[in-house]
Amino acid sequence: QWTHCHASLHLMNSLNHATPAPLFEGGVRAQNLTLTYASPRSTTYAVRDVSLEIGPQQFAGIVGPSGSGKSSMLYLMSGLRTATSGEVFFGDFHYSAATPSQKLDFRRREFGFIFQSPHLVPYLSVLENVLVPIENPKTDDKAFALELLERLGIAELAAKFPNECSGGERVRVSMARGLVHRPKWLWVDEPTASLDHVTGATVMNVLRTQTQHGALVVVTHDLEILDDADVVFKMRDGVLVGHDVAVRS
Repeated sequence: QWTHCHASLHLMNSLNHATPAPLFEGGVRAQNLTLTYASPRSTTYAVRDVSLEIGPQQFAGIVGPSGSGKSSMLYLMSGLRTATSGEVFFGDFHYSAATPSQKLDFRRREFGFIFQSPHLVPYLSVLENVLVPIENPKTDDKAFALELLERLGIAELAAKFPNECSGGERVRVSMARGLVHRPKWLWVDEPTASLDHVTGATVMNVLRTQTQHGALVVVTHDLEILDDADVVFKMRDGVLVGHDVAVRS
């Protein structure tokens, strides 16, 4: 079951730009995020004055049509893109105000990423690509990497190189890489866009295990894969227009 909330209620604090009390201890809080692209004649808003919060072990979705700003919002919260204005906090850590080196250290330690493009290292094997986030992988790390490949249905590719894998297989390798170091925050952009329905269902089952130890934030146009999300934020034209919160019985 879902409870629908209008963005105007969720964003009440953004109207007066006061600093709201956090909803979740240790969660991420985006406050009045705006991203603009300026040209000599006009300013285009990719994201406009968006505030939201996600708990530390929630499964959250961000949905909207193409050009709605949903992917930009993910990049702003994770720090891969710098906001024109607004702030991001992870618990008590003021992420937006941190130095570049502090942000980099925090991302390496706390974040996992799964992009639409796999970005695999061509001269590393599939298993070696999965282990890239771990500086000195131990036997247990390698065993977990192989377990992830097995659960994603590509265990037989462990010794192969990216050019020996199909596009969909490379996407699944990147998913194992995003999960292998058990990040506190896993940021996922359109995970099923290049996969068939059955494979998409399989990978979502694996991705959901992230919430056993951290948060899962998924950007998608496919509402079906968010059926059991804790919260779904809806964006249009760079603005948060509402959100649905799951009511668990």
